[in-house]
Amino acid sequence: MPKTDAAGNPSSGKSGAKARAVQGSLRPLPRKFYLRDPRGVGRELLGKVLVRREGKKLLAGRIVEVEAYLGADDAAAHSAAGPTPRNQVLFGSPGHAYVYFIYGNHYCLNVSCMPKGDAGCVLVRALEPLAGTEQMQRARGLLGKTPATAINLRLLTVGPGRLTQAFGITRPRDNEKDLTNSSCDLYIADDGFRPAKIATTPRIGITKAAAQPLRFVIAGNKFVSGTLASGIRALGENR
Repeated sequence: MPKTDAAGNPSSGKSGAKARAVQGSLRPLPRKFYLRDPRGVGRELLGKVLVRREGKKLLAGRIVEVEAYLGADDAAAHSAAGPTPRNQVLFGSPGHAYVYFIYGNHYCLNVSCMPKGDAGCVLVRALEPLAGTEQMQRARGLLGKTPATAINLRLLTVGPGRLTQAFGITRPRDNEKDLTNSSCDLYIADDGFRPAKIATTPRIGITKAAAQPLRFVIAGNKFVSGTLASGIRALGENR
């Protein structure tokens, strides 16, 4: 198992993480991983790798921030009102992409959880780029404008709208895709990385049920969106 530092980053540095993502064994998470409460799925998605294959090119980013949405009992969840043509994927088999358009200008990527018929999902809010950063810059309209430094790499995948643009994720292209299938051009994989610490806060950017502590982050990771509040509760080491 790869070692991590206090911030939850690979001890070998970014180059080592990138090499593992590109050359190592990226094993898609099995469907049973998602067959449970979104709160558990959300915590354990931290550190996993979102993978996009475009021909011979590979885009990869480590998941560092997520939010859980609980279904019928969660006023902020799209599934709270029951199944509709828009949200039907949430009521289907777990491990599928639920992509929706928001604010008229960007897409958000979620993965369905819970058994079929019982909706729940996890929203992917931020990634740490591992591979394909030049292509991400191009997709974000940033290529050639600034050098690919650690500072502006945050502009690629910090925030749900940025990361979907960087990975070319749209509802017409990706909604309902099976994220457990490595033959799919979009999936979530495990490369053996484990965060040193995770932390929880209320969800952000919503008005309904906003106080619920359902946002999970890799504590100290610089690719987490916003600023962590001083009252954050550390959950400790993953087991």
